[in-house]
Amino acid sequence: MFSTKEIRHLATQRLRELFPRASAWQESHGAGFGAQAPDLMLKFKMGQSEHTLVIDIVPVGHPRELRSVAARLGEIRRDRPEVYPVAVAPHISAQGATLLKRASLGYLDLSGNCYLAFDNVLIEKEGKPNPRPSNRPLKALFAPRATRVVRALLAQAERPWRLEELARSAEVSLGHAHNVIKRLEELSWVERGDQQRIRLAKPADLLEAWVDAYTYRANAVSGYFSPERATRRLMGDLSRLAQTEGRRHAFTLHCGAALVAPNVRFPAIHCYVDGDPDALARSLGLRPAEGDGNVHLMTPFDSGVFYAPIIKSGIPVACLPQLYADLFHYERRGREQANHLRRAAMGY
Repeated sequence: MFSTKEIRHLATQRLRELFPRASAWQESHGAGFGAQAPDLMLKFKMGQSEHTLVIDIVPVGHPRELRSVAARLGEIRRDRPEVYPVAVAPHISAQGATLLKRASLGYLDLSGNCYLAFDNVLIEKEGKPNPRPSNRPLKALFAPRATRVVRALLAQAERPWRLEELARSAEVSLGHAHNVIKRLEELSWVERGDQQRIRLAKPADLLEAWVDAYTYRANAVSGYFSPERATRRLMGDLSRLAQTEGRRHAFTLHCGAALVAPNVRFPAIHCYVDGDPDALARSLGLRPAEGDGNVHLMTPFDSGVFYAPIIKSGIPVACLPQLYADLFHYERRGREQANHLRRAAMGY
C-alpha cells in the first residue's frame, strides 16, 4: 500500500516523464484553494504557454473513492476554471477511468494509465494492469467488531483520540483498535495529530465506504402489529418498558430520524432491543405480524449499534452514522431520508 506522500512523489515523476519538454516546474500543496485544497498543484510551461494542474490523491482507486474525488475536483474547477484537475491513484480501473472522463477530469495512475486533455494537449494510455493489487478488501474494515471502531470515529468526527481511549469507548481490545487504525491510516482516512492523537481526516469517505458494505438486514427483524398507529407515544411506551426491564434499546430508520431531523414521517417503528423481542412485544400487547406489521423489534448483529445513543425526550436513538447507514439501503424512501438526515444533522 502506497502512502499519500509516496503517490505524490511518483505522480510528479510520471508527469515530468509525460512532459519532457516542459520548463519552469513549480510544485505546491494547494495553497489558496480554501476548503477544497488539492493534494498537489503543479505549474509548468510548454513554449510560451503556462499550465496549472491540480491533483487530488486517493490511496485506493475504487469507484466510491473516485466519485468523492470527482466531486472535490469539480468544485475546484468551478471556482478556478483556469486550472486542470487530475485524479491520481495507485491504479484506476476501466470503470474508474470512464467515471472520471465523463466528469471531464484528467487522471493518472502509477501503473502507467492516464488521460490528460487540456488546451492543445491530449495524452491517453490505458489497459496497463495493476502491478500491486490489494489483497485487503475494504470489507475487512466493516466486520462487526471492526465497525465498532469505525462507528466511534464517525459519531465523534471532530474528536482527537488516544488509541487506548478509542479502544475502551468502542469496547474492543487495544490490539484490535490498533489494526483498524493502521488500515485507516493506509487509506489516509485518519491522521495523527499532536501527541499522536488519532483524528478522522475524511469522515465522508469513511462513512460512504461503510454504507457500501452494510445493510440493516444484517440484524434479525421481528415484525408485530399494534392496534394503534405508529406514534411517538407508542415509542415512549416501548422505551419505558425496555428501561424497566433493563434492556438496551435504540430507535432507528424513519422513526429514529424523525426525532433528530425535522420533517421526517414514519409509517412504522424500528427499534434495536437486547434480549427476546417476543416477550417485550407481548408485554406491549403487540401481535405477531403476518405481513410487514407496524412495529419491528431488531435483534442487533453486534452490540455496537447501541454506541453513544442520542437521547430525545428520554428516548434513545441510534447514533447518527448508524442511523444513516440503516436508512441508506432501506427500501421505502430510505436513501432520500438518509440524505436529508446527513444534510440536516451530520455535517459531513
